[in-house]
Amino acid sequence: MAAAVARRLCVGLWFRSSLGQLAGQGNVSQIVKRSLSRTHNVLSIYKLVVVGGGAGGCATAAYFGREMGKGHVAIIEPSEKHAYQSMWTLVGAGLKTLGQSQRPMSSVLPSNCDWIKESAVKFDPKNNSLTTSSGKQIQYDYLVVAAGLQLNYDQVKGLTEALQSDPQVCSNYDPKYVTKTFPALEAIQSGNAIFTFPNTPVKCGGAAQKIVYLGEEIFRNKGTRDKIDVLYNTSQSVIFGVEKYAATLRNIVQQRHIKVNYRHNLVEVKPDSREAVFQLLDSEKGETTTFSYSFLHAVPPMSAPDEVRSSPLVNADGWVDVHKHTLQHTKFHNVFALGDCTSLPTSKTAAAVASQFGVLKHNLSAVIKGKQSTHSYDGYSSCPLVTGRNKCVLAEFDYDGHPMETFPVDQSKERWSMYQMKAHVMPQLYFHGLLKGIYEGPAMFRKVMHLGMGEKKH
Repeated sequence: MAAAVARRLCVGLWFRSSLGQLAGQGNVSQIVKRSLSRTHNVLSIYKLVVVGGGAGGCATAAYFGREMGKGHVAIIEPSEKHAYQSMWTLVGAGLKTLGQSQRPMSSVLPSNCDWIKESAVKFDPKNNSLTTSSGKQIQYDYLVVAAGLQLNYDQVKGLTEALQSDPQVCSNYDPKYVTKTFPALEAIQSGNAIFTFPNTPVKCGGAAQKIVYLGEEIFRNKGTRDKIDVLYNTSQSVIFGVEKYAATLRNIVQQRHIKVNYRHNLVEVKPDSREAVFQLLDSEKGETTTFSYSFLHAVPPMSAPDEVRSSPLVNADGWVDVHKHTLQHTKFHNVFALGDCTSLPTSKTAAAVASQFGVLKHNLSAVIKGKQSTHSYDGYSSCPLVTGRNKCVLAEFDYDGHPMETFPVDQSKERWSMYQMKAHVMPQLYFHGLLKGIYEGPAMFRKVMHLGMGEKKH
């Protein structure tokens, strides 16, 4: 009996491979899909496979699950919890709890999609196939990669040890460490409070400095500000990439006596002596400088996940190589990607994912129907730069750094209303709109707010 099953599987594999070659990555008939049943736990075949259960993966699976029906879409994600990571800045400042940012993964993944609770560890796009962490082979007609980013704390010498042993070292980018931030901000009485930004692309780049402003406010409210030097040590050469908002932030740091050290990259933490070593990126000799710290908020270097970086899907820099406007892969026409793992040259934010999803759903649908990708993503991204417990600068911009503001007011100013959007409205849009494959960014709202006149739309 076992031998007969094995023979049927072998024949099925050969037939699927041959048909894929004949069809040139086209659709596989439902007869073949059913003949290679998932009950064998060796091979599964789907119309669409989505890798990653973050914002982009959930939105994509939800939309196409409705379009294709039950049993045709699979989402590969090993985690038990899903987090709205944009809330973690507020968690670190004591304004939200970690639990408010999290949901069981089972509650956010669409019920009409098959959840494969594993990781994708090997990609074979030439054969429309991938392999999971248990060794299961998954074949697909179409693939969407939404694998997110990998946090590389181990690339900074001593940082992991410091995060585990020193209560005054924290990081809002990881659920294991974000709950350390507020107690550490409350505990510091004097000395250097250092906040860092690494020399790699990161998700929600503004979060690295949001906690600077919130932390400085906590020190003022506690009456310890005059004894604490607040330092923002960033690898970048500017405080923010869009000048309209950068001008506001430069004024804020000047008025609040926050010292910004540009082109400083954290390379080592010495928890025993409470010292942080920074590479001076503009030094031709590779010089470093050392700061003592009483508080250290560290943002780790980041990359696409190792399994993605080692695949044929990435470019020379290790990012999934997609066309910047269509989100379709540059080599494999039945592969799309969105979110933080991609080569898209824009800020890696949930707001960007929402707009990317709106483009991807149209273009992937067109390709499935044998048509060309026609919808274009213009790089829209947004960063709600929280500068206090009731203040926020809502930055919105495109690939070229041009502001794309939704509201008919100057969003470069600190506003109470924008903080309310960040703290209360955006989480609802995320959980009840984006994750369900409904919300596609604020383009429609922008058009209404500006009566369709004079504003660039995405």
